[in-house]
Amino acid sequence: MSTSPVDAPQAVKKHLTSSILLWVRTDQPRQTGMDHWKGPHSAIISATPGLEEYRQIHLAEHNTGRWPAIDGVQTAIPADRKIDGVAEVTFQSALAPLKGRKQTKLAYADEINVFRRTLLYAGPPNSSRWYDVAGPGQTVGARALIYLRRRDGVGVGTFRKFVNEELAPALAGTGVLKELRTQTFLPWVEKLWDTPDVAHDNPRDQHFHASVSLGFTDTAARDAFFTGNVIEDLSNRLVPQVSAIHAYDVTAALTYVKNGDILPRYEE
Repeated sequence: MSTSPVDAPQAVKKHLTSSILLWVRTDQPRQTGMDHWKGPHSAIISATPGLEEYRQIHLAEHNTGRWPAIDGVQTAIPADRKIDGVAEVTFQSALAPLKGRKQTKLAYADEINVFRRTLLYAGPPNSSRWYDVAGPGQTVGARALIYLRRRDGVGVGTFRKFVNEELAPALAGTGVLKELRTQTFLPWVEKLWDTPDVAHDNPRDQHFHASVSLGFTDTAARDAFFTGNVIEDLSNRLVPQVSAIHAYDVTAALTYVKNGDILPRYEE
């Protein structure tokens, strides 16, 4: 793999995406909750009108933080805030979220069967960006999902520009990624997803401001990325901008709605 990133423009598709961070209930086996999310709960969300894509990101049960330690940056994932999964919902238009109120109501009612805490992070239109980094026939065999917390004193616009114009091109320029997606978030507001009987505690110092989804050929390529020389350059770019980098191993990325169509079976 490359030893240092090369800043290079990449073809990019811009979307409107919301991410719901999920913690499964602890009073039942973890797999019971993950299976319910994968099955009955997915059917509720998939039926929402106006979706361009619906994807579930299942995170490994044991995630202490993939990113190497950096002075002044939290890279170890706190055990009490470790996420179990993320629902990524991409809309066909800015007005599409208004079409899904009926299904949203059903999702609200079903959450208590699966989750103990849910947090929705929304972004403005075009703030979700999918980069064309895979060559013909190349597929993703392993993924990592990274959440970034903006450093105090760094402005919202400055941070968004950094993610879109510096971090994403640097990641694409490594030449090893088969998937690269970024999201930058609006300020977190509980009322956007204030579901009943489920916790939404999210202290200000725990808020996230962006996410990055990385896809690799296989787990060996993922391991090499996080232990190789390229990570030092990326860390140097991130330090002035962020106070936390939480990098998760992904066990599955399941797509239920693709290009606006509900799939007969999820696609891995």
